[in-house]
Amino acid sequence: MDNTFGHIFRVTTFGESHGGAVGVVIDGCPSGHEISIEAIQKQLDRRRPGQSHLASPRAELDQVECLSGLSQNITLGTPITLIVRNKDAKADHYSDLKEVYRPSHADYTTDAKFGLKAPSGGGRASARETIGRVAAAAVAEQVLKRLVPGFEVVAWVDRVKDLQADIPSPESISREDVDATPLRCPDPKQGPDMEKIIVSAKKAGDSVGGTIFCGVKHCPVGLGGPVFDKLEAELARALMSLPATKGFEIGSGFSAAGYMGSEHNDAFYRDGDKVRTKTNRSGGVQGGISNGEYIYTRTAFKPVATIFKDQDSVDRDGQETLFKPKAGRHDPCVLPRAVPMVEAMTVLAVMDHYLRQLVTIHSRGDQHV
Repeated sequence: MDNTFGHIFRVTTFGESHGGAVGVVIDGCPSGHEISIEAIQKQLDRRRPGQSHLASPRAELDQVECLSGLSQNITLGTPITLIVRNKDAKADHYSDLKEVYRPSHADYTTDAKFGLKAPSGGGRASARETIGRVAAAAVAEQVLKRLVPGFEVVAWVDRVKDLQADIPSPESISREDVDATPLRCPDPKQGPDMEKIIVSAKKAGDSVGGTIFCGVKHCPVGLGGPVFDKLEAELARALMSLPATKGFEIGSGFSAAGYMGSEHNDAFYRDGDKVRTKTNRSGGVQGGISNGEYIYTRTAFKPVATIFKDQDSVDRDGQETLFKPKAGRHDPCVLPRAVPMVEAMTVLAVMDHYLRQLVTIHSRGDQHV
């Protein structure tokens, strides 16, 4: 089972939803960088359950501990281990599910692959695994911000069910704007109605999906490759590795299929000593390589699979049965808490390609990226 992401900046997550702890080992982080544990904690606080009426009521503070890789908060260049201990695990909530496959969960597929299933919160398939990703990205982001002036990644809830946010100037949105509401949608008009959709689904014992928009400001030119290591392919892999994801697009995305080439092409122009594009339908990536423009993606999340309604299913003996959920603490919509997860995987993909580009530049003798 592959638990590692990245080539140079390698992130390996560990732990299960209802085990003793979850966490991450980061290998390949450059030495000599000061890391704020408080900044890591801030991102974990944005991801943790129990934040609002829109999230799971699981009472986890998700306090991060650093076990290795830092000395007086300075990176040593050795593996960094970050751990969060599970304090409010309640495996007994799943005692009646040991032999039943929950619809649209990973129960059946993991059983088919490994010969066992982890009914307690989904085990490694749980969104709780993403704690390690968010913590690792908080380290990577601090390093990148020192190395790349103006670098910033900001994501927000873009759509809930069939209600679409209208953000006229995405590049102007800050994380403070996003975090101003529990929903994490910076559209003051549509946001309240989106919240109502989630609350209504929760009351009905149901769930709802949507999309998350993510933008990358001041990404360096030259990240990615022309064939299998395309930056958009890496971003797609990173974001689609998150739980509950079902779709990804970058730039004009699927709407590009409705354009003529003359309409879709981004014309170049000279802006001082930089080459820029007059439009940005490419989403900041051309030929698999970043061009320095604003990178923007959308990731689609399905409705959370855990709902409190009776559903048809099958048990481990192959017998058809009626699945009747009895207990559990789940998000009626994953979107608000998935915002920092989307930011995290975007940061990790960019960080790894940034370090890979430094190797490329060193090999050709250039001095800067």
